[in-house]
Amino acid sequence: MVTMLEKLAGIEQRFVDLDRELVEAGEDYTRVAKLAQERSDLEPIVTAYRRYQALLEQREQAAALRDGEDAELCELAVMELEELEPKLERVEARLKSLLIPRDPRDKKNVIMEIRAGTGGDEATIFAADLFRMYTRYAENHHWKIEILSQNDTGVGGFREIIFLVKGSGAFSRFKHESGVHRVQRVPVTESQGRIHTSTATVAVMAEADDVEISIPDKDVKLEVYRSAGAGGQNVQKNSTAVRLTHLPTGMVVQCQDERSQLQNRLRAMSILKARLYDMALKEQQEAEEAKRRAQVGSAERSEKIRTYNYPQSRVTDHRIGKSMFNLSAFLDGDLEEFIDELITQEEADRLQAVEE
Repeated sequence: MVTMLEKLAGIEQRFVDLDRELVEAGEDYTRVAKLAQERSDLEPIVTAYRRYQALLEQREQAAALRDGEDAELCELAVMELEELEPKLERVEARLKSLLIPRDPRDKKNVIMEIRAGTGGDEATIFAADLFRMYTRYAENHHWKIEILSQNDTGVGGFREIIFLVKGSGAFSRFKHESGVHRVQRVPVTESQGRIHTSTATVAVMAEADDVEISIPDKDVKLEVYRSAGAGGQNVQKNSTAVRLTHLPTGMVVQCQDERSQLQNRLRAMSILKARLYDMALKEQQEAEEAKRRAQVGSAERSEKIRTYNYPQSRVTDHRIGKSMFNLSAFLDGDLEEFIDELITQEEADRLQAVEE
């Protein structure tokens, strides 16, 4: 069985080899980019490993002095060993964390779907609030938002909105948002001033590359129709709206927001690929990891992952048992504290699974 140190030594050797291969690649920019990315991924591990090696060497030298005949040096060595042990433990923990298998989707763009749940018009308004929240968060990271499909209402809400977030690492930051979000507030449509509870569901999927998901033409049924406005009336004379049905799974995707049938078809296909990619990965994860889910909690849509309480200006994430009493800032895109803690919990779960 390969020990952790043997594995780290192999990674360090690969890191050294990459420096040589980068020089040899010359002006082959595609290869250079690939090698540079691999080197960037390995660099934190190699840095921590070299720090660990240096500490081990210091400990070995201090232990030799401790066992020597010079009483004064022996005393100093004992003190140094006491200082070295916690440092070694911290670096070792860091190395174990870095060696945890990463989610292959983390660096990808993300496709998000927000749908109004229970609560009528108020649920659709809440869905729009969530979309605005995620838009602000993406802007803070300089990521680009691209709406793929939307079904809006006459009250400023969305029955459904599907959008793409473009940016390196977008999936790693958004993936824990999957689930049911609950809001408690007095709706603008409520004249009696009573607090209502409404919900919206969020689904988060990594954008799939063509090489990852290939869908044979025979597996997809294509239907075209005229685009409809909010009131149901046809707003296009030509049939530009597209409905794709994936026959093996029965999955249906519709897009009508673009002006051409081709654009709508391309958008619908990208959503379909993302859903199938997400489905395939979840099946693989469930088979490989019977003891736990890859996402925090099980991320089932029946779970209420977060509550937004307006009267108390409180937002609570039920998975980590954490509350923040600055709801307006949270809805304005200040999600960082919650997302950081969810990622930390995910890493702890992964480390525990590796050690088991």
